[in-house]
Amino acid sequence: MEAFIDQVIASRSGRPGALLAILEAVQNRHPQKYLPEASLRYIAAAMKIPPARIYSVATFYALFNLQPQGEHTVCICRGTACHTRGSRSLLESVRLDLGIGGGEEDSPTSPDGRYTVRTVACFGQCALAPVVELDHRICGHVNERTLTREVAAMCEGHDQ
Repeated sequence: MEAFIDQVIASRSGRPGALLAILEAVQNRHPQKYLPEASLRYIAAAMKIPPARIYSVATFYALFNLQPQGEHTVCICRGTACHTRGSRSLLESVRLDLGIGGGEEDSPTSPDGRYTVRTVACFGQCALAPVVELDHRICGHVNERTLTREVAAMCEGHDQ
């Protein structure tokens, strides 16, 4: 991974937004789509940037993950329109169905590493509330039954 990081830094250094592009490339390269602490430290040393700055960028943007991600992702909107139309019960239901704890300290990824369930402040698709993103595909007007069906279809499609 260090050789890849060196290559990415060399190709992007000095450009506007270089750090964001570097972090994104490193995360995308990792099989579990996250930024391990060791990679963040290596980037900091290679770019001669304080580790705290790297960490602050990685934690500021929702795009970056500091924990391993599952093969499939379910992201539920928690914006006002979605919340008033039942997104909280969708979140609780899908976590229960996939065996993912719901507490703040719990991992958002299932114990088998297949699923990650997250929330987002707002997708900006309020007219479609409640909105759920399944493996980067937006679904609107979702209820528990359709969410269960869509999650099953998403997993069957990837497992074939």
